[in-house]
Parts: sequence; C-alpha cells; structure tokens
Amino acid sequence: MSFKTRCTFAIISHPDAGKTTMTEKLLWFGGVVREAGMVKSKSGDYAKSDWMELEKQRGISITSSVMSFEYNDRALHLLDTPGHKDFSEDTYRTLTAVESVLMMIDSAKGVEAQTIKLMEVCRMRDTPIVTFMNKYDREAMDPFALLDNIESILKIQCIPMTWPVGNGVDFKGVYDFKTKQILSFKDSKDPFSPSLIDASNLESDSLCETIGAPQLEKLKEDLEMVATLIPEFSMEEYQAGIQTPVFFGSALKNFGVKECLDLITQIAPTPRSRQAVLPPFDSSAPKVVIEPTDPEFTGFIFKIQANMDPKHRDRISFMRVCSGMFSRNDKIYHVRTGKEIRIATPLIFQARDRDIAEEAFAGDIIGLYDTGKYQIGDTFSMGKKLIRYTGIPSFAPELFMRVTAKDPMKAKHLEKGLSQLSEEGATQLFIRRHTNEKMLGAVGALQFEVVKFRLEDEYGVDAMYESVTCAGVRWLKFDDKKKEDQFCQEYSSVIMEDKEKRLCYAVRTEWDLRLAQEKNPDVQFFKNSDYIE
Repeated sequence: MSFKTRCTFAIISHPDAGKTTMTEKLLWFGGVVREAGMVKSKSGDYAKSDWMELEKQRGISITSSVMSFEYNDRALHLLDTPGHKDFSEDTYRTLTAVESVLMMIDSAKGVEAQTIKLMEVCRMRDTPIVTFMNKYDREAMDPFALLDNIESILKIQCIPMTWPVGNGVDFKGVYDFKTKQILSFKDSKDPFSPSLIDASNLESDSLCETIGAPQLEKLKEDLEMVATLIPEFSMEEYQAGIQTPVFFGSALKNFGVKECLDLITQIAPTPRSRQAVLPPFDSSAPKVVIEPTDPEFTGFIFKIQANMDPKHRDRISFMRVCSGMFSRNDKIYHVRTGKEIRIATPLIFQARDRDIAEEAFAGDIIGLYDTGKYQIGDTFSMGKKLIRYTGIPSFAPELFMRVTAKDPMKAKHLEKGLSQLSEEGATQLFIRRHTNEKMLGAVGALQFEVVKFRLEDEYGVDAMYESVTCAGVRWLKFDDKKKEDQFCQEYSSVIMEDKEKRLCYAVRTEWDLRLAQEKNPDVQFFKNSDYIE
C-alpha cells in the first residue's frame, strides 16, 4: 500500500459521549478484536484503548491511544483522544498528527463544553469532520433540533447521510439517503447482516406495515424538510472543514457504525502537505512546505508514553511520518541533537498489541523505543535535512503545584519521574530561576492526579503537593540581550524556565501582567511556546 491509501484520523467528543465504545467497535470492523466490548485480542488480552490502570478506574480516557488496522483497502490509523477537558493539550497535539476527525455527539445532550474546545482546535487546521449522533436507541433530541444545535454552536454545516426513524423505545432504524433504504434497528450483535427495508416508495403499504403509520408520516415530513432546507453534500466543503456529513445510530449497539466507517474510508483525505521551518528555528525562520510525495523521509514526534508495559518499564515515542518512506533499520537524522539514529524495532500498534513495522509511508504512525532521547515536537529526516515541523506548542497552564519528595532519598527518583512525565506532556515542568525550585503546571486538576498516581505506581515516589498562587505563564521574547537581562533582574521573583530553558513570566494576577506589559512595550508576552498569539 502506498501513502495514497493512508487514512489517519482521531475521535473527539465530550466525556461520556461514547468515544471509547465507538473506538472498540471500529477495531472490531478492522479485525483487531473478535467481539466488540469485552472481546479478547489475538494475544488473549483485552484490546481496549484505555490501557492505563487509572483510566480503567475512572472510566475516562487520559492518554491518546494509537490503533492501526486495514479496512476497505485503506490503511487506517485511529487515534482515541482524551475527552476530559483537563487533558485538552494532549488532544491538541494528537490532532496535529491526523488528516480528519470523527466527532461523537450525545444525542440527548447535543453540543457540550469540551466539544466546543475541540472544535476550535480542529478549526486551526481546517480539519475535515464526520459526525456521529450517538445513543439514538435512547431518548434523544429531535434530529432537526440536534442539527441546529451543532450548526449554531460549532458553526459547521450539517449534511445528514442517514435519518432516524423514531428514537428511544420507538427507534426503528435509519433512512439512508443514498440507497433509499431503511436500515432496521434490532438489538443484535450482527451488524454485518442488517435488515434492509426498501423505502424508495414512501407510499408503499408494506413499508407502512413494517415501521407503523405514525413513524412513516413523520419520516415523510422530515425527508421533505431535509430536501427543502439542507443542501447537497460537497466533497470540497467537507475537505475544507465547512460541511460535516452526519450519521445517527448507537455505538453501544453497533448500529450505524459500519456505515459511518465506510464513508470515512471513502472520503477522508490522504496525507496532506505540512509546514516546517528552516534554521535558525525561531520566529524569524523561513518557512517551507513538505509534500507527502517528497522522496526524502521526514517525520515528527507528537506523543511520548512511558510504561505502557510496566513489566518492561518501556517508553515509546509516537512518530507521524510526513513524507517519503521509512524502512526498518534505516538511519534517520535527529534534527534537534544533530545525530543519526538507526531504528531497529519500529512499532505499529493495535491498542496494547504491538508488531514490528518493516516499512512506513507518509500518513503512518510508528512507535520508537525511547531511552529518554526524544521530546515532543522533535523532527526526523533522512540525509541530514534541516527542517523542523511547526504547530506543536505548549499552552499556558492555569494551575500550579510545588512538588517535593517525602523521603529525601527519593529526590532523584522524583526528578526523573517529573522530567519524564513532563516530556510526555502529562504536565509542564517549570523551574524558578532565583530559587531553582521545580513547579508543575497543568490545564486541569486531574492532570495532577495522574502525575501523583504515576509517580507512586511507576516510580515508587510518595510526594507532597503544595498549591502555588499563580494565574498562568507567558513565554517571553526580547529584541536584545541587554533588555532581557534588565527585565529578568527587575522581575526575578516571577521569572521561570520551561523544560527547553525558554524564559517565562509567572502571572500572579492579570493586573500584574498588564502592568508589566505597559511598562515594557518592547517585550513580547506569548500564551504558547511557539510564540504565536
């Protein structure tokens, strides 16, 4: 298979919209598991995407899992992202590695807070979106009200591919606009042979007998309104992120999932061009566009995960291949360190199962065993090509903790744990310049809970956590070294460095920030580490 068959997409949703359930069903269709839900993989272990023990306890996705499978002659890479708002930064980085998105909506609730934030991230890159209205086997909103809810809040045009016939206990199935058939809902585990009802003639007596007169009348009214009010699906507007094709169904009951996956494999874009910068790799760096057809291999690290297998204490860096072809045992150039590295055991993932990848093309996601050499955002190339992929920044955290080991003998274990967890993106690590104390920054409080759990579970460190009064950070940029030194001396108590040793200003209050900006108009304050507002 060439890069033209690759389909790299992510699932996004608000918590509890059914994202992880949908992921399992897609894996079933991909042949990764033999039965959706509690079904075992080839190794006999559960092939769930939520592999971390804390995820199982809390019932939420914390990390972004990567799963690869083939379906409809396409090589699919599915990334299951965290839905909880406290892990939005991990989701953002994951979305930099995909070409399209499957958005899950709880049909009883409509658009929720985290969905809005995730949609904003998708808009940054005009990511194409397919929408699945989930849980239609339960009481749900009227489909027109649901479409209007999405269009008015998310500002994207909804084009239904199917239409629900009833909902909850009266849910009969969905009408397929393309085939003019009704896919009949039955609480069954056999979606490969669904009952199809001919609905090409809506005046048919047999159709009326099958779904009932009230449901048929409502369906005819709905279809007439759809024909009048909703435009035709446009591939160009979908690819531009303007339109979203919409399916109605139930991930839990595996209803409508196959039809949704079929369309994704038909219309989801192949790997696209990506923007990179040339040396000196700062805001003044010249930009260059890398095409997936470029013969030279390039890729970047968008995620790092340690201890996926606690028995082996491993650390995996996930690399998105952007151009060219990579083969096992190739030597690739690590741009940040200037070193060539031979990759002997590149990995491809099916949830927690992993196999050796003999080759990879643009659009593929492969795992690299990592001894601590790699960082999120690292770019790799073939033949010492000096580029760096952009668009994988850190964002200003809003919560801060000072962390110290209860046992001084565990100080080095604590330092190693904090360093590795920050490199993974679990939290951000900052060091105060004048005291050298280490502080963790996070978007949400649950991130600290994850760090605490993993420090105890994986590094054997019991620590004390003390809240620090801080409203955020701003990355600083100066025109000259003299001004930098002067500013750092005047504001020494609030100057920090991130893990890349970039200067940051600790925001005590918004008033302090505004005052510092007014007094220093030639100093730039940025909300993210890419120095982009």
